[in-house]
This record gives sequence, C-alpha cells and structure tokens, in this order.
Amino acid sequence: MTAETAISLGLSPARRDALTRRIRLLVAATITYNVIEAVVALTAGTLASSTALIGFGLDSIIEVSSAAAVAWQFSTRDHAVREAREQRTLRIIAVSFFALAAYVSVDALRALTGTGEAEPSILGIVIAALSLAIMPFLSAAQRRAGRELGSASAVADSKQTLLCTYLSAVLLLGLILNATLGWSWADPIAALVIAAIAVKEGRDAWQGKGCCAPTAHTPAPARAVGADACGCKPGCTCC
Repeated sequence: MTAETAISLGLSPARRDALTRRIRLLVAATITYNVIEAVVALTAGTLASSTALIGFGLDSIIEVSSAAAVAWQFSTRDHAVREAREQRTLRIIAVSFFALAAYVSVDALRALTGTGEAEPSILGIVIAALSLAIMPFLSAAQRRAGRELGSASAVADSKQTLLCTYLSAVLLLGLILNATLGWSWADPIAALVIAAIAVKEGRDAWQGKGCCAPTAHTPAPARAVGADACGCKPGCTCC
C-alpha cells in the first residue's frame, strides 16, 4: 500500500473524484500559462542573449512536461491505475529538473567566463513580474488538493510551480539590476541560483518527497497526532 492509498482510503469516492477533477483543471491552467510563458521568455532571452531568461523559458517547458505527466496520471478514473503511475510520474518530474539544471549551469558559466553579455530586457521583466504574481496561487491550490488526496506527484508538480515563483523573483532581480545598473553579471548569477534550486527539487522528486505522507506501516493513531491530512507534522517543509 502506497502513501496515496493510505490517505485516499479516508476519503469518500465523491470527495476523491472532486479532488481529481480539481487537479486536472489546475494542471490544464498551469500548462496553458507555461506555454505562453515559455514562448515569451525564450524569445526575450534570445533577443537579449540572457542565460537567465532562456533558463526560465526552458523551466516553463519542463513545467509543461511535468504538468502533462500529472495530467496523464490523473487521466484515468481508476484509482489503482493512478496509483501505479505515481512513481513513474515523479521520475519524469525529477529528470526534468536535472536536465534544466545541467543546461542552465553550463550556459551561465559560459556567460561568466566572458562568452557573451546579456542585454537589458523589458519584455523579460514583464513576464517575470507576471509569473511572480500568478504562480503562487496555482501552486497553493494544487498543493492543497494533492495533499488531501495523498498524491505525491501532484504535490511535486505544485512544488515545481512554486519553483517558478522563486525563479521569477530571482530572474526579476537579475534583469532589473542589469537594466538599471548595467550589472550584466547578475544575469548568469541568477541563472546559477535557478540551477541550484532545480537540483534540490529534482532530488526531492526522485526520492518521492513531494508529500511526507504516512506509510502503510505507520499506525493510524501515530499519524493522527499533530499531523494534517497528508500526514505532515507542523513545520514540515517537504509538503
């Protein structure tokens, strides 16, 4: 019995179906926004020779693949089939993070060694600010639904959406410093921060830490004391 089974057994079929539909809608919204974000960021990054913007655009593509993997997992109404797809979905998310980190690191180091200098990008500043405003809400809504349902992959995908918030803040700072003070080195530094965060999230997804849910071997009373629906103790950051 997996974590999702342990938690979902406590939900009524109607509630489980409602949460599944909610996750599907949130995943669809995430995919739609990230496709737009990727096109804008990659275009702006190419025009400005910005490693951070290109990395941000690639992260958007990876978020689309991550959300698509979760959509695939939740495309069936069969709970047992969804559960069987859980681990494969987490691995897809993890590999996506590692691929992003590798590309961005190489490109950022290339920029820091003097092979190209990023130009200011107003378009990049706009898309980073929009993402900073939108992504926290999408992430929080999916995380709540995933935790109640006990789906580690849904929570991991919500963390990837939350990562976009952090990346947006880092990117926005780097772009503003470059545009106002001419600090072109701020762009590859921002890109390296993006890569470091991506490695951490990839490792967590690979290890199944999207939701610190109870296991089948954890007694029910022990799970209930001080834990929420996902089995998370107060202050647990992995949720």
